[in-house]
Amino acid sequence: MLGWTLTFLIIAIIAGLFGFMGIAAGAATIAKVLFFIFLILFVISLVRQLMARKSTA
Repeated sequence: MLGWTLTFLIIAIIAGLFGFMGIAAGAATIAKVLFFIFLILFVISLVRQLMARKSTA
């Protein structure tokens, strides 16, 4: 998922350089949403791993 975020971020930067502001804004929004989804899933998996280690110890 982080790879998709980086892909849309690069698309947004390239589109912004060429003047396609609508496409750049859309790609940047998608990249931002995917980044936050990735961040939330990362935190959830981190908490689950820590709880699993505590319960076995």
